[in-house]
Amino acid sequence: MKRNVRVIPFEVLEERDNVHEVPKGVELVQAPAIWEQTMGKGVTVAVLDTGCDISHPDLRDRIRGGINFTDDDGGNAERYMDYNGHGTHVAGTIAASRNDSGVVGVAPEADLLVVKVLDRYGSGQYDWIIRGIHYAIEQKADIISMSLGGPEDVPELHAAIRKAVESGIVVVCAAGNEGDGNESTNEFDYPGSYNEVVSVGAIDLNRRSADFSNSNNEIDLVAPGEQILSTFPGGKYATLSGTSMATPHVAGAVALIKVLANRSFERNLTEHELYAQLIRRTVPLGTSPKLEGNGLVYLTLLDRLSHLFDAEFAAKVLRVS
Repeated sequence: MKRNVRVIPFEVLEERDNVHEVPKGVELVQAPAIWEQTMGKGVTVAVLDTGCDISHPDLRDRIRGGINFTDDDGGNAERYMDYNGHGTHVAGTIAASRNDSGVVGVAPEADLLVVKVLDRYGSGQYDWIIRGIHYAIEQKADIISMSLGGPEDVPELHAAIRKAVESGIVVVCAAGNEGDGNESTNEFDYPGSYNEVVSVGAIDLNRRSADFSNSNNEIDLVAPGEQILSTFPGGKYATLSGTSMATPHVAGAVALIKVLANRSFERNLTEHELYAQLIRRTVPLGTSPKLEGNGLVYLTLLDRLSHLFDAEFAAKVLRVS
């Protein structure tokens, strides 16, 4: 097929050799407040991207396996190294280990399945992505994260995503970076605009909508996507911006929610039920739904509402007595 699918980074801002911090985006979605309950252990996230630096100190313990569908390394399926940087950055936001150095991801005990569907130039064929989705299904991934897209609605790609969802996999996709800052216009990117996926737009660290983030009526929610610090090849770290960077925040959040929800309901929730649990943990930001969907993913929202309800109930009891 025509080679017109690409990664969706907006801007590479900075590279660094050493860091030691919880990235601000991870804090903004309230992930650290959930870690006493779960860090995502037992959940597998398939990252369909440019590969991954599997020797990175913050990632090497998280890698469950992987495969290469691109022409890199002569098409060797067993070599899924990242020569671009994008995939390593996305992987770190999802699940960089909590090891008292470097950075930490949203779900630092989740497993990563590296599915290389984009080459060293950040470009790939639709067939590679479709094969990657089927591989994730075969490997029984719980979540698929795709920070990639193109302008073309390809029926075979859509069919593969539908099969993944029917298999119980939550598919999280970047909305795209063709936004013009005007909420009245529509910018569509695929697979992010398919109704079956969780379409993620970007905000900055002050909760303002990113000007580059696509706006359309398929946006489900937003996450931090500007000045995002994460892992980078060669054991390094980098700060990037784009809806690509917002997407892994949501993929990691779903990993945490899956553990919490399955534990609470004492059964494995369906993809539709997990989507509902995700949307319940969003906070409206006051912009157009075409920019923010249901709002910012905010993992502690239900706990805060529960405490509020308890306080209100206690006040009513006190008044009655």
